Amino acid sequence: MTLMEDALRGKIPDSIRKVAEQERIDPERLRRLVASGRVVIPRSVHREIPPLGIGERLSIKVNLNLGSSEYLADPAAEVEKARAAVASGADTVMDLSTGGEIDLIRRSVMKAVTVPIGTVPIYQAAKSGDLTSEGFFKALEAQARDGVDFVTVHVGVNQTSLERLKRDPRLLGVVSRGGSLTLKYMAESGEENPYYEDFDHILDIAREHELTLSLGDGLRPGCIEDSSDRAKFMEFILLGEMVERCRTAGVQAMVEGPGHVPADEIETSAKAMKHVTGMAPLYLLGPLVCDIAPGYDHITAAIGGTIAGMAGADFLCATTPSEHLDLPTVEDIVEGTYVTRIAAHAADLTRPGVQERAREWDRRMALSRADLDWEGQFKEAINPGLARRIRHRRGVDLETCTMCSEFCAIRLTKEAMERERARDQRS
Repeated sequence: MTLMEDALRGKIPDSIRKVAEQERIDPERLRRLVASGRVVIPRSVHREIPPLGIGERLSIKVNLNLGSSEYLADPAAEVEKARAAVASGADTVMDLSTGGEIDLIRRSVMKAVTVPIGTVPIYQAAKSGDLTSEGFFKALEAQARDGVDFVTVHVGVNQTSLERLKRDPRLLGVVSRGGSLTLKYMAESGEENPYYEDFDHILDIAREHELTLSLGDGLRPGCIEDSSDRAKFMEFILLGEMVERCRTAGVQAMVEGPGHVPADEIETSAKAMKHVTGMAPLYLLGPLVCDIAPGYDHITAAIGGTIAGMAGADFLCATTPSEHLDLPTVEDIVEGTYVTRIAAHAADLTRPGVQERAREWDRRMALSRADLDWEGQFKEAINPGLARRIRHRRGVDLETCTMCSEFCAIRLTKEAMERERARDQRS
């Protein structure tokens, strides 16, 4: 039985109990959410890692993408990035390698960290020169056997959505690598997308290896101009149909979403995706709220991520300062992870089932600030090391910060209130 089937039969496996404890949710309620497909716990039968829940009434999780390219393919560098991401609080890591020894990189990353690992198998099919129906499934099965916990499969890119794209052309076309590779296969072969046409085969593989499917957003908009076109919504509908098939087969599935979306359209996109996919866990890159900030796209994505999280997104993919420019460095990985975690926490402060414990964290920080307790503030900071370095970088040891110094509002207010209390007692 798969985890989802166990949950459907009323069982509460250890993975569900552990996630329930982490998330402070009733185990029976979490069982029902897993059974209905509204929560996933991605964990391959081939790996022993702590279980992680993604979905409704759970805290928003953060993924970090890494991986080699044709020109930069150092397995040790990718392992270093994976460790840096997890040390910075990333909940999962995806290896998107397209260059060098892809199998070695993936396996090395999987050994280096004990969080769920995701991949995009079509990348390996393309890199190996086997962009055929057989190559699609060969790559998927190989990665599933290795113990990958979740995979992106671009099942929403098919002949129907391609026709919609042709009738409603875009400024930037298709910016998803997996989506464009699927289009390449269909254009050159004249055949349907193998992952769509033979989806039952994907389900068989997923059942065998307890592989969570991340139904990819191959037609996500790549610029604000393309943000809410028919092709995107056509893909939403197709992914919703595939979610139903996953649930019937007892396979866990989440859904990926756009892309570049202006702030006032994010809520519509997120809620539409949740609705047409039966409230499946929603996994978003960004959304990036503008196109004009290369070098700062970790910030444009964080803005969109908070808005999307408030509208129901469950899983945010970190964007780094290198987005659109370069393969991320370790420093970029760390920066992107922290900024995305901030976005997730900002949304958690409003999230049903999570709001109360999210606010506990902010309350602890507020109490430390009220007491001018610097060690307490460092402890509660999302990045304690950065906070400590900035606090001490000028070598000045004050009770207050060096910006306000003697005019510290917290200290002045406290002194004023103490005088008032003393005056009241005398009177």
